[in-house]
Amino acid sequence: MIDLRSDTFTKPTKPMLEAMFSAKVGDDVFGEDPTVKKLESLCADMFGMEAALFCPSGTMTNQIAIKCHTQPGDEVICDRLSHIYIYEGGGIAFNSSCQVRTIQGDRGKLTASQVLENINDKDIHKPNTTLVAVENTVNRGGGTCYDFSELQQIADVCKDNKLRFHLDGARLWNAMVRNNESPQDYSKLFDSISVCLSKGLGAPVGSLLLGNADFIQRAIRIRKLMGGGMRQSGYLAAAGIYAIENHIQRLKVDHENALLIEKALKEKDFTGTILPVETNMVIFEVRGRHTAESFANFLKTKDIHCIPISPTQIRMVTHLDVSEKMMEDLIKVIEEV
Repeated sequence: MIDLRSDTFTKPTKPMLEAMFSAKVGDDVFGEDPTVKKLESLCADMFGMEAALFCPSGTMTNQIAIKCHTQPGDEVICDRLSHIYIYEGGGIAFNSSCQVRTIQGDRGKLTASQVLENINDKDIHKPNTTLVAVENTVNRGGGTCYDFSELQQIADVCKDNKLRFHLDGARLWNAMVRNNESPQDYSKLFDSISVCLSKGLGAPVGSLLLGNADFIQRAIRIRKLMGGGMRQSGYLAAAGIYAIENHIQRLKVDHENALLIEKALKEKDFTGTILPVETNMVIFEVRGRHTAESFANFLKTKDIHCIPISPTQIRMVTHLDVSEKMMEDLIKVIEEV
């Protein structure tokens, strides 16, 4: 099976499993799991942040960050395609009792001027704008990456207006590899950063929330309230350590494979608009006698799995479980359609 539904479908490699089986563990709720501590310290040091918190998912790290940064009745600014807005189950309202000001950006990317225009003035009839959240890479934007200078300008707007700035970096590793960026560049801009281990890096579970020490102490309590305290989670943390130490630079292969898919699709009459491929995602329109659903079902008969994300659009995501032979078979099927 060639599974292109998401990079979340990756499975631990044999060396990663060996690292998990040999992990030293303790009770992390008591702060006594040495492997969790090692992972949190490794990631905090990598980004130049004071502390980190290991959580089961990126949704949890995002929701904890929003809860830490806001008060009930506040307003959060984000793009209308943001994961925190459309894919986290209404968590901003449920967990933080905040409303959201969504902005129409460029494939999910905001500009500093857009942020500035959408900050509420100090009118008692309006909610307090307290947080700006961006996503890099942008999932629904086709894995598109922010220009770092734009992030710097947004950070300046936030600082000037006393707003908190959060980064949903579920696929930040992809953006940094593509643009040859440093993790510590990002820590200078953001009050909090969420990074995922279970997508392109191939760990089975887990995300990390990064911030200063006081922020992470508050985050630990909120994680507990959300039921996210884990016990001998060092077995999972060991997979994250292995992923960070071994799987970051190989993301280039996923990006190259996505470009190969894009090239094959561009030569076919059944494809319409293809979002520019920047990292490991390919989002393309299907036209003619096909719908996105019917084309996905056709590919399934060839044991190729992808996701129709709208009536006309399909998403394919490359990852470390997609081999060279799988890519050859996929391209052949596309060429023969």
